[in-house]
Amino acid sequence: MPKAYFMVRAVVEEPLRQEFDRWYSSHHLPMALKDFAAEKAWRFWSTADAGVHYAVYQFADEGKLKAAMKDAILKPLIADFDKSWPSGVTRTRDLLALAEELAA
Repeated sequence: MPKAYFMVRAVVEEPLRQEFDRWYSSHHLPMALKDFAAEKAWRFWSTADAGVHYAVYQFADEGKLKAAMKDAILKPLIADFDKSWPSGVTRTRDLLALAEELAA
């Protein structure tokens, strides 16, 4: 079974970036990793657009990803995000299935 991923893309207004970075690193990423029961999590800042932040969570397969997307798990995380960032941050989400992986 191929790995599956959940990706959140956030666009963060300039004055909020430093605070958002600290909050995501120390609070939200660890909480989401635990609550999702994901294998791994990564965070990225775009080098093409400084205001774009990505968080990616890895799951063993699509079944584990779908289980993590249940309302009982996802809704409290969304509520936590919305409470912390009521304005100045917009986001989108995507579910990804690994189609191919190559190694050097």
